[in-house]
Amino acid sequence: MIFITGPLYSGKRTFAQNFPGTRITDVQELAAAAEDLESLADRLAAYDFVLATEVGGGVVPMDAAERAAREAAGRLACLLAARAECVVQMFCGIPTVLKGELSQC
Repeated sequence: MIFITGPLYSGKRTFAQNFPGTRITDVQELAAAAEDLESLADRLAAYDFVLATEVGGGVVPMDAAERAAREAAGRLACLLAARAECVVQMFCGIPTVLKGELSQC
């Protein structure tokens, strides 16, 4: 599985479309409702490409539920990165490989 992360509108989907395989996007939204992040990460790892928007780089929300959702999204991203053969961070349409080698994935 290749895990692609980065800010909103950073080119994640466009980049993933260059490769064949199954993909799921916006997985950070699944984290808030998940009772077990480990099992969610296991299910998501079955896809060839998993895309998540980085949500932890801004102002911390005042609402407790929004803070919890953001925390869950970050924890899910860590679990997915651990399971991935390759982790790519997108920024301004530029992919940066953080783990593994894209040519092998």
